[in-house]
Amino acid sequence: MEVSLDKIAQDCITAISERIKNLNTLNIIVAGKTGVGKSTLINSMFRDNLAETGIGKPITQHMRKISKKGIPLNIYDTKGFELGKDAQKEVKKEILDTIKSGMAGTDVNKAIHCIWYCINTASNRIEPEEIEWLRDLAKENSVTEVPVIIVLTQAFSKPNAEQMKNLIQDENLDIVQVVPVLAQDFIFDESLPPIKAYGLDALLAVMTEVLPEELQDTLQSVQIASLKAKKKRAQVAVATATATAFGEGFAPIPFADSALLIPTQVAMIASITAIYGLDINKSIITAFVSSALGTGGATIAGKTIASNLLKLVPGAGTVIGGTISGATAGVITTALGEAYIVLMESIYKGELKTSELGTAEGKKKLKELFKKKIKETTKEDIQKNIEMANNSELIVIEEVITEAPADISQNITSEENAIDNDITKS
Repeated sequence: MEVSLDKIAQDCITAISERIKNLNTLNIIVAGKTGVGKSTLINSMFRDNLAETGIGKPITQHMRKISKKGIPLNIYDTKGFELGKDAQKEVKKEILDTIKSGMAGTDVNKAIHCIWYCINTASNRIEPEEIEWLRDLAKENSVTEVPVIIVLTQAFSKPNAEQMKNLIQDENLDIVQVVPVLAQDFIFDESLPPIKAYGLDALLAVMTEVLPEELQDTLQSVQIASLKAKKKRAQVAVATATATAFGEGFAPIPFADSALLIPTQVAMIASITAIYGLDINKSIITAFVSSALGTGGATIAGKTIASNLLKLVPGAGTVIGGTISGATAGVITTALGEAYIVLMESIYKGELKTSELGTAEGKKKLKELFKKKIKETTKEDIQKNIEMANNSELIVIEEVITEAPADISQNITSEENAIDNDITKS
């Protein structure tokens, strides 16, 4: 079976596009008085400066919908809390009407998933009217049960924020959590170090806890508060693919048909890319795939894919009937996924320019990265991934690899020499 590297790369790009397009839309209502720092909070938590001045479509007298094409996130921003009780009642009604409208059908993309109520910590007080408003909202929201999170914005002083948090918690409101946040570094005095931003990761953790599974990839795709959280979610995608590859390889798969595993890894790469929210083009994918599969040619045989991959696994893989075992397929998939996560993080942090990937040095680094991840992957890693994907204990992997026959080992040596020569020339 011949496999086209260009087709694999194009399949990845198509899968990435489809995965991003099919992410469910996250809908959040952000409420609070004007000037509490809602826009700064939104722009610090989510990508693409979503809450730029003037952006947003008015949908009611006191509410505007903020969204951008290509981002699966809608923010319903409210105003009018500072205008008195009548305006506050109108805002509450508009919020509840918006929630009920979203619940009219079964489309998760139209439902309201969370409410942030923002209070300015720097004011050192919470108005009794706000407590009353939150209590009334919770009472009327009891049927829909949309989670409410109180965000203490502009929390320059952690002791003051903690004190306000305790005061609010003493009110026994029906809320999920009170989270103090300083969304951006703050310079209080030029002669002093800036007060470092904090709390966004805590708010993200609360969001992760309250949102359903069908919105977890979306949340990670749109958030920019925690790279650690993105990695954790990406590793779920790796675990899912590993479990699938383990099942596919457990058949097991003949060397000549080893390309049958590729759709599993393509789906994994698409999921990871969506989670990081990066704009990945075909040249990046081509460089990664060719380095991982160990070829610079336009096409590669399924048997060669097997040989190139197995040579990286200590002991060269199972030989029963000339096949790839489930455990070996799991090792390869885990290593590929972990290597791709490292690549995404390097691009995300600006440590690696995408233009470097097409060079000989870039390809060499990618190949070394994949080989490193192969060597680091243990049977315990595979077991953990399978259990994570299935949320249960499946099968204990006793042996990941056994010794390869002489002809496969010889084939591996010749293939590796050819690949190294190809990389040197490119």
